[in-house]
Amino acid sequence: MKKIIAMTLAAVMCAAALTACGSDAANADVQSTVSETQSASTESASTEAQETQAASEESASTEAETADGDNVLIVGTNAEFPPFEYVGDDGEPDGFDIALIKAIGEKLGMEVQVENMEFNSLIASIGTKIDAVIAGMTVTEERAAAVDFSDTYYEAVQSVIVPADSDIKAAADLENKTIGVQLDTTGNFIADEIPGATVQAYNKGADAVNDLINGRVDAVIIDTNPAQVFAQQFEGELVALDGADFDFEAEYYAIALPKGSDLVEKVNQAIADLKADGTFDALVAQYIGEVE
Repeated sequence: MKKIIAMTLAAVMCAAALTACGSDAANADVQSTVSETQSASTESASTEAQETQAASEESASTEAETADGDNVLIVGTNAEFPPFEYVGDDGEPDGFDIALIKAIGEKLGMEVQVENMEFNSLIASIGTKIDAVIAGMTVTEERAAAVDFSDTYYEAVQSVIVPADSDIKAAADLENKTIGVQLDTTGNFIADEIPGATVQAYNKGADAVNDLINGRVDAVIIDTNPAQVFAQQFEGELVALDGADFDFEAEYYAIALPKGSDLVEKVNQAIADLKADGTFDALVAQYIGEVE
């Protein structure tokens, strides 16, 4: 009897041992499978993450190249100088200069982005905030010391805007008068040399004209085309007098670029091409030709 019990116990223990051994093997197989799956998943996730990061970096690089690369020309202007530059009905800068620089951009294969800024900050912003300036800007020795200019594209002269009943007719009549000008423009430079004159400088030519309408200044000196536009806007109240009667000399507009820029030659060629193919004259007729 004892033998039977002992044999039975031995059989049970053996079975238990075999069962335990089988469980350990199964667990090992499961653990191995789990480890392999986790490893494969981790490797796949790592590869996917690397590919996603690479794609993101490539996209960012492409966007940076588009924003900062050679195919974008950021141009500063002051949209307060009709018909050369003004704010259009869509709220964006428009005018002869804006159309001209966009046509130049097409010739150069560049996208033109126009930034509307205060006139007196344009030169200082070249090479940092902007790549070029087109703003009815007259070539002067002082400006040429700070920037390079393209070939000139327009000849202009200053005019004097006065009330319709004003007795100002010639240069001597401006002496000891209060004169409105746009800050840092040719009109500003001329007014500063008039004996006894009190010069009121404004960021916008329109502000000077408004003060003329309201009797705060006696005259406004500004380029002829804008002067004619303002006189038409206030027909019957203001008149634009010919600069020749005040011995004003001709001046020339050009595009300002950074010193040593290789764009100068390219812009010059584009201007020449636009004049040769009739585009330049078409823009003059569209934006300036209607002004008598």
